Amino acid sequence: MEPSYELFEQVMASPTWQSLPQPVQVALFLGALTLVPAALVCTTAFTRILIVLAFVRRAVTSQDIPPNLVLIGLALFLTWFVMAPVWEAIDREALRPYLNQELDGFSAWQKSSDMLRDFLLRQTRRQDIALFLHLAGVTEPEEPRQTPFRVLIPAFVVSELKTAFVMGFLIYLPFLMVDLVVASVLTGMGMVMMPPIMISAPLKLLLFVLADGWTLVCQALSLSFS
Repeated sequence: MEPSYELFEQVMASPTWQSLPQPVQVALFLGALTLVPAALVCTTAFTRILIVLAFVRRAVTSQDIPPNLVLIGLALFLTWFVMAPVWEAIDREALRPYLNQELDGFSAWQKSSDMLRDFLLRQTRRQDIALFLHLAGVTEPEEPRQTPFRVLIPAFVVSELKTAFVMGFLIYLPFLMVDLVVASVLTGMGMVMMPPIMISAPLKLLLFVLADGWTLVCQALSLSFS
């Protein structure tokens, strides 16, 4: 669902919005803005992508290169890429029919929620959902799509954290082998006073560049949501 000033103007001009008092409109707009970061982190692919990219930077021991702003920007655009099918479906089947007055607000919200819930369910482990169902004291629903968001969203975040750490561990392994080999060679040569990182860091950067590491990482992240 690509940004569109036309859609924004249609929402602002809708009868439902116009019927609200101006202070209420301002309060709703500001309240919605404060929820955007939480929604981005908790209901999209952003968490997994950013954590894995941070693991990559630490694995190659490149300190603050690339800087945080670059990593966050790349994570945002990869999130946009991964979430595009979901957002486009919401735009096509819920938002535009609502703006064209083909659906009422409740039906549009229900369709949007169902499509987002389908994405979250595909990426969430069953044991995590079962855990939060138990903690919330909610009986297991007959169908997965009946899982309430107050259970599904924290379960999704926990699943994303676990998946991101597993991917980070797998990324660390080859670079850990480089560290071990360099440390063994330096010890065998009697150069115990030289920090191994002085030798291993350039080698890890060279390995990462020769393997076209950023492309492989972005490809793996994109495919992990398929």
